Amino acid sequence: MSEWRSIIRSTGGYLPERIMTNDDMSKIVDTSDEWIQARTGIKQRHIAADGELTSDLATAAARQALSNAGIAAADVDLIILATTTPDQTFPATATAVQAKLETGAGAAFDVQAVCSGFLFAMATADSMLKNGLFKTALVIGAETFTRLLDWSDRGTCVLFGDGAGAVVMTREAADTSGDRGILAHHIQTDGTKSDLLYVDGGASSTGTIGHVRMQGNQVFRHAVTNISSAIDVVLKETGTHVDEIDWFVPHQANQRILSGVAKKMKLDENKVVSTVSQHGNTSAASIPLALHTAVSDGRIKPGQLILSEAMGGGFSWGASLFRL
Repeated sequence: MSEWRSIIRSTGGYLPERIMTNDDMSKIVDTSDEWIQARTGIKQRHIAADGELTSDLATAAARQALSNAGIAAADVDLIILATTTPDQTFPATATAVQAKLETGAGAAFDVQAVCSGFLFAMATADSMLKNGLFKTALVIGAETFTRLLDWSDRGTCVLFGDGAGAVVMTREAADTSGDRGILAHHIQTDGTKSDLLYVDGGASSTGTIGHVRMQGNQVFRHAVTNISSAIDVVLKETGTHVDEIDWFVPHQANQRILSGVAKKMKLDENKVVSTVSQHGNTSAASIPLALHTAVSDGRIKPGQLILSEAMGGGFSWGASLFRL
């Protein structure tokens, strides 16, 4: 057993100023507010301004998380940024955040697991902290995902939005941290299903950014099954009963998926944090944004047990259990 435990000290979030409602969407594609809400639960989403970069969103969320933790940027020695929409092909967008925050020495790199990216990034940071490689980590999910959209494809363009969320994680001695901290992760991928959710471009294939393509019905079916399986793993690993969960903070893909997973796992829907109606699907940013929203409005309190899950392109999926 490790002598260290990773503790989530604080949260932060950022949403671009511009809001696009479903009525706004209906002016550019054949859709309606009724159609979108019935199928997704989404009412609006935020859109990054021209010239507003993923690193700008990530930095704003990170600054808020650091302020809420009372930790100086100079004390951060690890930055892991989950994103599918980097500023550039290289260097990693996390290095731009590092420069903007002026954290100084340390490691900064990106993780790409699409909508599951934040869970993959948090699991990576947890491992590095517990193994004594670093002391203080910023784990961020940030996306300007709307720049990957085909605005003529109503099956995808109505789903996504832009935003960023962040957490500060610190290394603390296991014998003094009590029952706080990261308790378990389960992350997995299945590359044989990549044709169901992908972007049809890339540096080595087309030399273009490409657009999101998705077979929605297939994704929905796999999402409920895979997410439920990952949740089972972390609950069994920790000996936790579903009734012990204080809050369920899932990836905000689609209200139907959130409800489907809660029903399959027999989770009390009153414990589900849902922000999808206001944010849309912000990919890797959705879990930290939802967590920050519920912490900020007082629903989630210190000491409570949190379950998170996600599934994204790849397929990638996972679940995490932690106590604030």
